Amino acid sequence: MAMGSGFNQETKTGAFFMATLLIWVFSVLWEILINKRKELFPIVLGFIFYQSANWVIPKLLRNCDPLFVNTCVSLLHSSTTSASVLFILVNQSMISNGVNVNQMFEHSQLVEHTWPWAFTALCFSCGYFAYDQLDMLLNRLYSGWIPSILLHHFLLLICFTLALYRNVTINYLILTLICELHSVFLHLRKVRRMAGFRDCNGSIFVKAEWVLNWTSFVLARVVSHILITVKLIRDASKFDKGGVELPLALFGMAGMNLLNTFLGIDLLKAYRREMNPQRSRQNHHD
Repeated sequence: MAMGSGFNQETKTGAFFMATLLIWVFSVLWEILINKRKELFPIVLGFIFYQSANWVIPKLLRNCDPLFVNTCVSLLHSSTTSASVLFILVNQSMISNGVNVNQMFEHSQLVEHTWPWAFTALCFSCGYFAYDQLDMLLNRLYSGWIPSILLHHFLLLICFTLALYRNVTINYLILTLICELHSVFLHLRKVRRMAGFRDCNGSIFVKAEWVLNWTSFVLARVVSHILITVKLIRDASKFDKGGVELPLALFGMAGMNLLNTFLGIDLLKAYRREMNPQRSRQNHHD
């Protein structure tokens, strides 16, 4: 009876997130087709690109497991987004001729202006999150009454899309995507384990992977998000009074920092388990 109740609750949860996704799709298509916002079309291209990858990967790797395919596409997204963010930042610093690089991170630059390619990159990522949300819903790649991954994508789609509609805080959001550098190693580890390479505590590759995993977690995720939060608080008086940008940004960063904490705890558990496989098996048998 309890299992049936839990299944029904998960079904209701899936229906809720599917409904919100369809509303989001209708909103985006309305903006593009009715309001003639052609600059938003990369959202559609992003969705098509990652959905196409979802169809191609099983044929290339001869593995049709939905979770494995989803993780491979996530690895593709984190790699593509990381490269895009680095390109945008380097390109902007070159445009500034290295003289006024600090001006890149002034309040007006982060809120009111948009670096070259930043808008397109954010649109493309929006397309990915829409694809990923749909893929997880269709293949039930989630669990629990309030799945954190579905909630995470739901909030990101709201924040990113509102920013794109209003064309504000685009550069701020690009900076938050620096965390995708860490996601590369996060997804790489998951793909490796799903491919069957689990107890590899003696492998130089796995040790190097963990070094990069922890380094990128601290620098690209924890430190970068804390610095963005501090920047928002310091520049709070510079935001328009009564506007939604500051509350939405602070709420989003609070959520990201909280998720980073939970992720760090999970990473530490995984690290201990992978570096001490015999102890993990012993504890499991006990």
